[in-house]
Amino acid sequence: MDALTFFGLEPTTNPTSWRLTVVPSLISGTGALFGGCGLGAAIEVMEQVTGRPCIWATAQFLSFARPPSELELDVVEAVRGHQISQARVIARVGDREILTVVGALGHRPGTLTGQWATRPDVPPPADCPPRPMMQRHQGTIMDRFESRLADARPYWELTGIPGSGNAALWVRVPELVDTSAAALAMIGDFVPFGIGQALGVRAGGNSLDNTLRVAHRVPTEWVLADVRVHAIADGFGHGLVHLWAEDGTLLGTASQSTIVRSHTAPDPALADEVPLTELEGSLDRER
Repeated sequence: MDALTFFGLEPTTNPTSWRLTVVPSLISGTGALFGGCGLGAAIEVMEQVTGRPCIWATAQFLSFARPPSELELDVVEAVRGHQISQARVIARVGDREILTVVGALGHRPGTLTGQWATRPDVPPPADCPPRPMMQRHQGTIMDRFESRLADARPYWELTGIPGSGNAALWVRVPELVDTSAAALAMIGDFVPFGIGQALGVRAGGNSLDNTLRVAHRVPTEWVLADVRVHAIADGFGHGLVHLWAEDGTLLGTASQSTIVRSHTAPDPALADEVPLTELEGSLDRER
């Protein structure tokens, strides 16, 4: 299936507006729209409206959307050049803004090319164990992924010993027929996974932002999400994900800043410092 069908995106009578019904298979383990699905859907509608492939896109997450909310995505092509479009998407549920996405789309022919990032030396997908899922992931977007731990620990081995800051897992989305930018946006949303691996505890976070930069588009069944956590401080975590094809081609990079959360204990500071509606929205986007 294509990305439009995967997300359940439907056009409206306005050619620059689309609708998406938030269903359980698009949510995270805490019951609200998975951030990577929000960014991926926005990228897909920008590509549909402009007729151009995504170069980069970044999402700012503002609120949450639970099933069976109906998300309205409005696309504005702010600038259309000969080869590049600059566009934005505002996604709302009713009058409430859920996320804003800005990006550039286009293609330029050229002979200058190169790849300088280094892929980690990990076993192929068939030689890596499946990533165990917790009960809260059942019936969510995680059921539509297949993931294998290439260089990472299962959650029961996160016993307080910090990691290197780097972790890697193979991911594929069996329903999608190609490695679209929308698919990469979902697979790139794994910095919160890396935060728990880096700290060595069951922790993650909800994204303040999510940025995707597309390098190459080549066929690949599995994508290696090479997660690199740079720093965790003052309650926030920052990192990126290199996205690799099985043949070693760098498909793109994704980066995020997150609010760091413990999955084993509540954060007592939140009760006094964050309004209830804001807290609820933040918790809903945790991984």
